[in-house]
Amino acid sequence: MIRIGIYGYGNLGNGVECAVLKNPDMEIAGVFTRRDPDSVKTLTGIPVYKAEDVLQFTDKIDVMIICGGSATDLPEMTPYLSRYFNTVDSFDTHANIPEHFEKVNEAALASGHTALISAGWDPGMFSLNRLYADAILPDGKSYTFWGRGVSQGHSDAIRRIPGVKDARQYTVPIEAALEKVRNHEAPEFTAREMHLRECYVVLEEGADPAAVEEAIKTMPNYFLDYDTTVTFISEEELKEKHSELPHGGFVIRSGHTGLHNEHAETIEYSLKLDSNPEFTSGALAAFARAVCRMASRGQYGCKTVFDAAPADLSLLSGDELRHRML
Repeated sequence: MIRIGIYGYGNLGNGVECAVLKNPDMEIAGVFTRRDPDSVKTLTGIPVYKAEDVLQFTDKIDVMIICGGSATDLPEMTPYLSRYFNTVDSFDTHANIPEHFEKVNEAALASGHTALISAGWDPGMFSLNRLYADAILPDGKSYTFWGRGVSQGHSDAIRRIPGVKDARQYTVPIEAALEKVRNHEAPEFTAREMHLRECYVVLEEGADPAAVEEAIKTMPNYFLDYDTTVTFISEEELKEKHSELPHGGFVIRSGHTGLHNEHAETIEYSLKLDSNPEFTSGALAAFARAVCRMASRGQYGCKTVFDAAPADLSLLSGDELRHRML
């Protein structure tokens, strides 16, 4: 059995608990939280411990799945925990992945651990499909469209702004841009031409709406390069209309084959998710299995989804995979 630790118990940690229960080769060794453990009730009664006590469990956990936000949590949590555990995270600030990789790699190599970052669906499954499509259609262009759906990372980034009590951020693909790609027009897009960002924000009492809106719209890597709308609503309206966490999107590569590019080819991979965090959690669990296997082979340091062999993700043996899926 692969012994899983869950570090952080919000929507993602809750999803990891559900995902592990669906994998018969895994069990949860414990949940670690910065909150009062007595205030945290897990779905299945799994023990909850203080985050600061985590180092007491270094010999009881095979892989720690780190369920923090990318804006401020994971840049600190993952390098720290990777000195003591094999780890998996879902760091999703694309522009900062190389920097995050270097910090985690240094920590994991120094202690002989395996740490896989940026697992999920994007980065994660979409990253793999971008790689496959680019390799198969070298003469072409790749495009990624997200949504319409709730971005956990962007929503979390808004909640970190002073004066914000709660928030949901929807990423919305621009339909006209999507159709141009499917029609093999091979357009050049700016980020602003591909997606809109809709923000629904609950303010703390006394907060300045103008200051919060300005902070959102000028946030680098999140909103600065997009047309962004900010709508202030009540906490009740947020719960009533924006409590679900759907998402999805498309990876499309449009290219040509043949001596004279006479044949148009399209590769399209899509996801439609009722629950962004639960799907992400399923990916985290699968990559935790891969991390455990890589660590057992001495493949230490920081890894990404590009480094995990597909067979390492699966519960099935090589023989079973060849019979069932090849």
